[in-house]
Amino acid sequence: MDLFDSLKNKISGQDKTIVFPEGEDPRILGAAVRLAKEGLLKPILLGHVDAIEQAAATAGLSTDDVLIIDPETYPSDKLSLMLDALEERRAGKNTREQLAEWLKDVNYFGTMLVYMDQADGMVSGAVHPTGDTVRPALQIIKTKPGVKRISGAFVMQKGDERYLFADCAINIELDAAGMAEVALESAQTAQVFDIDPKVAMLSFSTKGSAKGEMVTKVQEATKLANEQQPDLALDGELQFDAAFVPSVGAAKAPGSKVAGHATVFVFPELQSGNIGYKIAQRFGGFEAIGPILQGLNKPVSDLSRGANEEDVYKVAIITAAQSVK
Repeated sequence: MDLFDSLKNKISGQDKTIVFPEGEDPRILGAAVRLAKEGLLKPILLGHVDAIEQAAATAGLSTDDVLIIDPETYPSDKLSLMLDALEERRAGKNTREQLAEWLKDVNYFGTMLVYMDQADGMVSGAVHPTGDTVRPALQIIKTKPGVKRISGAFVMQKGDERYLFADCAINIELDAAGMAEVALESAQTAQVFDIDPKVAMLSFSTKGSAKGEMVTKVQEATKLANEQQPDLALDGELQFDAAFVPSVGAAKAPGSKVAGHATVFVFPELQSGNIGYKIAQRFGGFEAIGPILQGLNKPVSDLSRGANEEDVYKVAIITAAQSVK
């Protein structure tokens, strides 16, 4: 089954609500109306009502099935409750006046809707830089218990082939504990996309074929991850060919449950991860779907500012699927 057909089945009938802080952007508006029309999820658009309605009219779209909220005219009683919740969450780190200013920002407002369970997830970044999307999520939604960082994964798809690469978007450097954490989160993310996780901890060395601090880090990360989830198929350190090609895996890492059959590839730092997914995308002809933020208590997705309407549509479906328990 096609990836997005599978994800649509996963969210169908779940009544998931996704908030879009950039509701006045035509790409966001078009995707939201399409999602609502198809009954896949309930979109909330943030922005000036008149501007959104005008943009919809210009595009020949109906917003009848889309909820539009203007943070500037949000009822004072509801805003006060939101401010109370934010003040409690920040636990004295900011004054009430500062937090009131935060809520004038659509990304903070949208994040609070997610935090207060009025939305199941948020999609932003078509207009705003990554920091403006991620910062409120880290300050308010925060990471899952026991998880110290977020990371960015890409689903790599071509025909019937489907893999997951991480971290390709967020953490410039990872220590052994960080790499282990990304590996375990990536295994969970893979399952959302119907990928049976067989996790390869990547290196330029396979099972001690090379020495050095970078190799030792991956070896330690593998040990930590295996200690935390001993039932997960996870192995390292593995070179990419040993992880991917059955004959090479059998020769370089005999007896491994992962070598030659990996579906989840965890890179030792951002530079190799980012280069790796782009090589697969441009040379290998794989579609790169992401970045998918993982590690947060509730899903928040960051769009590229070059995203088109189809990208927004797909990312919203992914975000809704991440919220399905």
